[in-house]
Amino acid sequence: MIDRIRERVNANAELVRRGQYVSLSFLLGVGEADYLVTIEKGRVSSVEPRRLATVTGRFTIRAAKTVWDEFWKPVPRRNHHDLWAMLAAGIAKIDGDLLPLMQNLQYFKDLLAAPRPPREG
Repeated sequence: MIDRIRERVNANAELVRRGQYVSLSFLLGVGEADYLVTIEKGRVSSVEPRRLATVTGRFTIRAAKTVWDEFWKPVPRRNHHDLWAMLAAGIAKIDGDLLPLMQNLQYFKDLLAAPRPPREG
C-alpha cells in the first residue's frame, strides 16, 4: 500500500492544492520498515525506504504493519479509521516537529488515507 501514496496523492488535484504550502520530508514507520516521504508543494516527490538511521524527516508517524493494513482498508474498523483515533487508542505514535503536521493536519490525514481502495457500492 505504501507504494500507492505518491501516485494517489499526485492524482488528487484537491489534495495537492490543499498541500500547496507543504514542502518537507517525514518518516512513516510501517512495522519494522521506515519510509521517507518527501513532499514538494503538496506533491509527493518520493517514498523511499530509509537507508540510514541518521536520515530523518521533520516528524515521524509509526504504527505496526497490521494497524496500517487495517487503516488502508476501504472501511477500516473502529480506532483504525483516522490518525487521531489510532493515537488515542495507543496503536500509533507521532514524534518530532509537530508544527507542520498540525498546521496541515487535514492534508496529512488525507495523504495517509490516499492508498485506501474506493468503497464498494
